[in-house]
Amino acid sequence: MQAQGDDKPYDDINITPMLDLAYVLLVIFILMTTASVSGTRANLPKASRSPSTSKVKSKAIIVNNEGKIKLNGQEVTLAELEQQLQAAKSENPETPVVVRGDDLTQYQGVMDVIDCVNRVGLTHLGLATKPAGAK
Repeated sequence: MQAQGDDKPYDDINITPMLDLAYVLLVIFILMTTASVSGTRANLPKASRSPSTSKVKSKAIIVNNEGKIKLNGQEVTLAELEQQLQAAKSENPETPVVVRGDDLTQYQGVMDVIDCVNRVGLTHLGLATKPAGAK
């Protein structure tokens, strides 16, 4: 015996498995695309183990939380700092400058000093920090 309706052709297509496959392929594509973009290659400089033989005297600039600026331990204004850095650049254009600010220093004070160093044209600029865990 045949049930009624068995003689008509099967014309419905179940697209659920095809959608599942499309979603899986989409997720794989997204993961592979973001995984390849996650890092940028950079050639970082290597430190030498031997002590530095350079005789270039660096300039240490300290900015405290009151906005006062000290150049090698001597308190100066921003204009005096620019003049002294200009004199140091005329002696040696490769003079390194190290800027240090304590944890209470306003960011604007440090940025003013960095802008001053950039105006003078000194390119060897470093920001001093404490190692992790140091007090």
